[in-house]
Amino acid sequence: MQPLRGILFKLIAVMCFITMTSLIKAASPHVPPGEAVFFRSLFALPIILSWLAMRGDLRTGLKVEAPMNHIWRGFAGTISMGSIFAGLAYLPLPEVTALQYAMPLLVVVFAAMFLNEKVGLFRIGAVVLGLIGVLIVLAPRVTALSGDTVQTMEAVGAIIVLFGAVCGALAQIYIRKMVQVEQVSAIVFWFSCTSTVMALMTLPFGWVIPSRAETVMLITAGLIGGAGQIFLTSSYRFAHASLVAPFDYASMLFAILIGYFIFAEVPTLQMLGGATLIILAGIAIILRERHLGIQRSKARQAKLPYG
Repeated sequence: MQPLRGILFKLIAVMCFITMTSLIKAASPHVPPGEAVFFRSLFALPIILSWLAMRGDLRTGLKVEAPMNHIWRGFAGTISMGSIFAGLAYLPLPEVTALQYAMPLLVVVFAAMFLNEKVGLFRIGAVVLGLIGVLIVLAPRVTALSGDTVQTMEAVGAIIVLFGAVCGALAQIYIRKMVQVEQVSAIVFWFSCTSTVMALMTLPFGWVIPSRAETVMLITAGLIGGAGQIFLTSSYRFAHASLVAPFDYASMLFAILIGYFIFAEVPTLQMLGGATLIILAGIAIILRERHLGIQRSKARQAKLPYG
């Protein structure tokens, strides 16, 4: 294990994803979310394929054990991505980022519902705390539903992003099941394939011909997204997941800086307060799962026969 390298790769991955999201946001006023998902997914494929070839995993890494699981994971993940991209057209970047943090909280809930995982009072309390933070972030938008057109669209955008977080959490549940029989490289590659095809199905719903600048931004978003996926996967090779997972929340700092300097977005105190609660809840869940993982490891070792 090389924990510092793992942390560095995780931070690079986070920066790649927030940069990708920023490029999509810059194109979002004109480019429909389905079209953005298509570019994001299609142009990630060359990066992922090159990475697999360099690792010598091109043949084994593309092998599929349960094709339907990839399709359902692709469906949930594509809806999640499209919903979040749709919200970018109406909401500030830090607010979209904060609402996305609901995803790991919902994973805990769905894991208990669909995977029969035992969830103790500590994690239940953390989820409740995080959902209170989500409500704090959402409150100004929901109360504006009866306002003017701009306020109404911002409210709808917030609800769409939250729906994207729900779908993203469902996709994570599928991944938890898939990693038991599938290679991680296959999950990454086939998601890009399925999301490309599914995004292409939105063509009849109003795709546009992007300008030259928008085309460059969309292609770059796909390339950077693919690179981010590689750095994310690589980070877990050099450090334990429980160590690098909290660095996901560095994306809020990046989102605030990019939002302020690129999009002239100033986050409200209420949004920052809600995001802080969500982040604290997410870190608490990560630390608790790390503690439970250590306990399970000790229990397994205690059951081993003496040599």
